[in-house]
Amino acid sequence: MKYLLVLQADAGVQLTTEQREAVHAGRGEFERVASEAGELVGTQALADPSRSTVIRSRHGRREVSTGPLRDEYMGGYYLVDVDELDRALELAGLLPDVRIDGLAVEIRPIMGGAIASDSA
Repeated sequence: MKYLLVLQADAGVQLTTEQREAVHAGRGEFERVASEAGELVGTQALADPSRSTVIRSRHGRREVSTGPLRDEYMGGYYLVDVDELDRALELAGLLPDVRIDGLAVEIRPIMGGAIASDSA
């Protein structure tokens, strides 16, 4: 079963230098463990949400705005392929984000999808 481990952060969170270093080191350790177990499918970090562009409909008209959509935003993700939810929870528990106020990891099952072709 594939799960997306979504790295969430409150928009106003300010990490100390020590917390940033712990997050960086902890994510590196998570990547090592999940990779060695053959469970890490992929990962991406996202740019600061202030660089986001949002397109939506308001009263039937297209509206374009900049900046984050919510007070909590997605900072990146890990895609893992594990046997069961308990293992996804165990892996997510390795991430330092679950021990720092203002950060969180959302674990979401992948229901299906398509594979993009490399044809150009």
